[in-house]
Amino acid sequence: MNATCNFTATHLLEYLYCPRFTYFEYVLDIPERQEKRFKVMKGRSIHESAIKTNRQYLRKKLNVVEKRNNVYLSTKSGLRGVVDEILFFSDHTAAPLDFKYAKFKNRLFMTHRFQLVFYAKLIIENYDTNVNQGFLVFTRSKNKLIEVNLSIKDFKQFDQIIFNMHQTITNCRYPKGTAYKTRCIDCCYKNICER
Repeated sequence: MNATCNFTATHLLEYLYCPRFTYFEYVLDIPERQEKRFKVMKGRSIHESAIKTNRQYLRKKLNVVEKRNNVYLSTKSGLRGVVDEILFFSDHTAAPLDFKYAKFKNRLFMTHRFQLVFYAKLIIENYDTNVNQGFLVFTRSKNKLIEVNLSIKDFKQFDQIIFNMHQTITNCRYPKGTAYKTRCIDCCYKNICER
């Protein structure tokens, strides 16, 4: 990555999983090879299928008046990505909706929240609208829809995370690894990482 550090939601999720992903992949230029991971590839095919089958479906119970599918957006600050769905509401706000190839386990993971904040930032900058919430659809739980409120605190934490990612790359800074050692078991970088 160059000094401008263009980040996608995948970069964010990798960093949240373990900050050393960012170091190995973007400082040392050792690719992760996501295309070899079953869940990643299955998730991508679910996204493509959902986008095709739900193209005209409006979630009227949520007061959605318009939606856009599979929208590529970027910001001046270097964020870029494809939002599965952008929902526009009758109160002139908007929200991202993201499909997850997962079961809902009655808890919201930090990665889910900050991925929605990532997409919210894209929407805010490109559509000049407020985004106070996001939605997740868990495809392995009968397409269960979960609403996630997004707070000012979430956006401030997100900005700090992005700053830390920039610092890792631009200063070639070797970050602390994840505190969750079980993540190391299946990590593609485990053979070169100090644990």
